[in-house]
Amino acid sequence: MNTSQSALWAERTGTNTYTGRSSTGAEVKIGPRGADGTFTPSDLFAMGLAACNLMSADRALARALGDDFDAYVGVQTTAVAGQNRYSRGDVEIVVNMEALDEDERATLIDLVHKAVDRGCTVGRTLDKGMSQTLRVTSEG
Repeated sequence: MNTSQSALWAERTGTNTYTGRSSTGAEVKIGPRGADGTFTPSDLFAMGLAACNLMSADRALARALGDDFDAYVGVQTTAVAGQNRYSRGDVEIVVNMEALDEDERATLIDLVHKAVDRGCTVGRTLDKGMSQTLRVTSEG
């Protein structure tokens, strides 16, 4: 893998700070907890899970609530003491379902769960696990 040809990469911008970039031109500031205007890598991990859940549910929600529905998604991670990892991530999608009756709400909630189970790559990867590799190479 050549990082200059990767779809995603991060460039060091200072001590423990980076700019994450994509081949589509997107950027995100990454840094340690408390650094102004940055996300930590753990924040991005959790945000990826949250956003993946909502994006996977978007079509089902739009069919039931209309194309211009408002939605918010939150995520809370639970750390494992002393192990520098998380044991779980709890995601909550918040939408206005007041126009739906009780049966319609239950059906929509079921459809959202099915859509997320089927379509959220991040959640599916966490559920099944993912191996990783690391290589360190030299420029030039």
